[in-house]
Amino acid sequence: MPTTDRHDHSLSEVFASVSVPGADASWLRRFLAFVGPGYLVSVGYMDPGNWATDLQGGSRFGYTLLSVVLLSNLMAILLQALSARLGIATGHDLAQACRAHFPRGLNLVLWVACELAIIACDLAEVIGTAVALQLLFGLPLLAGALISALDAFLVLLLMGRGFRYIEAFIIALLTIIAVCFAVQLVMAAPPVAEMLRGFIPRTRIVTDSAMLYIAIGIIGATVMPHNLYLHSSIVQTRDYPRTPAGKREAIRFATLDSTIALTLALFINAAILIVAAAAFHTSGHSDVADIADAYHLLTPILGAGIASTLFAVALLAAGTNSTITGTLAGQIVMEGFLRLRMPGWARRLLTRSLAIVPVVIATLFYGDRSVDQLLLFSQVVLSMQLPFAVIPLVWFVSLRSLMGEFVISRRLAVAAWLVAAIILVLNFLLLYGSLAG
Repeated sequence: MPTTDRHDHSLSEVFASVSVPGADASWLRRFLAFVGPGYLVSVGYMDPGNWATDLQGGSRFGYTLLSVVLLSNLMAILLQALSARLGIATGHDLAQACRAHFPRGLNLVLWVACELAIIACDLAEVIGTAVALQLLFGLPLLAGALISALDAFLVLLLMGRGFRYIEAFIIALLTIIAVCFAVQLVMAAPPVAEMLRGFIPRTRIVTDSAMLYIAIGIIGATVMPHNLYLHSSIVQTRDYPRTPAGKREAIRFATLDSTIALTLALFINAAILIVAAAAFHTSGHSDVADIADAYHLLTPILGAGIASTLFAVALLAAGTNSTITGTLAGQIVMEGFLRLRMPGWARRLLTRSLAIVPVVIATLFYGDRSVDQLLLFSQVVLSMQLPFAVIPLVWFVSLRSLMGEFVISRRLAVAAWLVAAIILVLNFLLLYGSLAG
């Protein structure tokens, strides 16, 4: 088993920095000590990239793709539980496990794939933040994209105060997003029976190429590759006993934490699609394909002046939240695969710069409308990167030689490999459809 020396871990500055009450404390107090990492992970499941795919899915196809939102969320709950298990059981995050057990050439491929996923995710955050600033304050998209680069200093400030401050900030913004969409759901008043039928899978999703493209985008936007690396690292910020009993309890609490947090993500993703279906699809606005259109149509369709403002506020909160987790994931991946440490501000500015460039080029040459297609494309790129994270994760947690007594059961392994197979098949269909035009 790997050593638990602080310097052997990614994010070593916050490793085991959050105290955990002893065995004499109540179950609730011990559980609350583990609450936090799941919400950081859940941020990636409701970032601006989700908004683009959910809005298109709801406005074009009504409630049909709710089943895809549900399926992708269930897949996410399973994969994040496996990620937390790997980090707690071995003391290594997913990137470090890859470096320790795979050949150098394969690790290089995995690192590049993960970096592309982080850049694609960051691209969604840049666009979401820029659009929110434009809608709320009238700023040009270019100005909003450039302003988004300054959030590196927010990450630095929070990290300097302690990991619990980051978690508190994230949870506060998630609460804002949830409240905004809860109010919009009440305003939209969707038909309950029709909405519930949307959670039942239909074969049309696979046979309709347009619907399949958006469905794969929803999965790509929901199950985030870099979140699997992130979760396996940040669960180690807890100072639980590094004993079999301590790890067993940590796995149980970390899994409960992420399951509750991802259930919140399911509510928000479903709410976005439901509001789009109720407000746009049923009113004949099935061509609503971008965030700006949704913002301008919500108030007149729902008949409430605050509807559009709530939408934009939630979007800004989502973009800001995703910034923090993207920074942490980038640091974990770089340290894990390459053993290369870079100051947080430098890493953030580098990643954000790579994401800003496509937005600037698209806006200058093709106008503001082009960024929405860029946003949807970024989610498809994320979906294409998923196998590079999912397959190594499932492989590791299935190895008794690595996991010891914490290896997953045969039944759970079958479910995990089934999820990996679904992801591979969907990505193959996407690639085939793209090549076939």
